[in-house]
Amino acid sequence: MTTDNARRGARDVVLARLRGALGDDTDVPTVPRAYRREGTYAAGSPELVDLLVDRLEDYRATVARTGADDREIGAAVAEALAAQGVRDAIAAPGVPADWLHGIPGHRLDDGSATPRQLDRTGAVVTGSAVAVAETGTIVLDGGPLCGRRAITLVPDTHVCVVRVADVVQTVPEGLARLDPTRPLTFVSGPSATSDIELSRVEGVHGPRTLVVVLAG
Repeated sequence: MTTDNARRGARDVVLARLRGALGDDTDVPTVPRAYRREGTYAAGSPELVDLLVDRLEDYRATVARTGADDREIGAAVAEALAAQGVRDAIAAPGVPADWLHGIPGHRLDDGSATPRQLDRTGAVVTGSAVAVAETGTIVLDGGPLCGRRAITLVPDTHVCVVRVADVVQTVPEGLARLDPTRPLTFVSGPSATSDIELSRVEGVHGPRTLVVVLAG
């Protein structure tokens, strides 16, 4: 009976909130904010960068370090693609030209490529909005530098540039830098899943290979 009463109580709360949302009741419940909302280190600190690298490599991503200059970033991107044996790539529309300087077979995404065409594309090159060191998570916001979600999920290899200044310690710090109305994609390593026997399979729900170019 206790369980049934608890279920009925939870149901009543949910239904009351639905009625309030649909009716004239504009009361918004207070969201508890007692959790940790900031880290110990400032964004871009060497400690955070080292932690992010450790997390990404633990997730089987490849990390390349380079300088902050766009030409240096481009050289690192070209080297990463060459190491993967990739000769062609599609890039988010806002990616600087210097990032693609060493990739002969590249094109900027104009939104016209279909999933089948993207599936035949060797790699995608994008920037990022923010990276969270503690979770090893990179966030794409669908803006010109990150591109639409399809180009980052269909090609087999994703080369993602993360600027050191955009590396924060905690998830709340990362969320504070994002526009919640944008289509956010959270990336923690290459796409991977496991069956009931815990056999790991990569590339089912996204890129099989993730290369992170840390710039700065």
